[in-house]
Amino acid sequence: MHAAPAHTPSATSVQYRVVFGKADERIDGPDDAAAVFVCAAADAGLDPTTAYMVGKLKATGHSGVICEQLWSGEAQRVISRLASRP
Repeated sequence: MHAAPAHTPSATSVQYRVVFGKADERIDGPDDAAAVFVCAAADAGLDPTTAYMVGKLKATGHSGVICEQLWSGEAQRVISRLASRP
């Protein structure tokens, strides 16, 4: 009998990070997310799919979750929200 892992990330959990500068970033999502997106605030206005393809948007984790976030428009919505500081 195998014991279940103590904690596995949800297959659909996502974390977004928009970086404004050293030690200055806005974060949305859990630390143990299945996929993590990171971009500089200066690149937040780019189309996320294009930014990902040219290396301006970094994404790590589950490739299915990454593609779904890009194709659905969710990545653009969250990144835009995080980049627009109050």
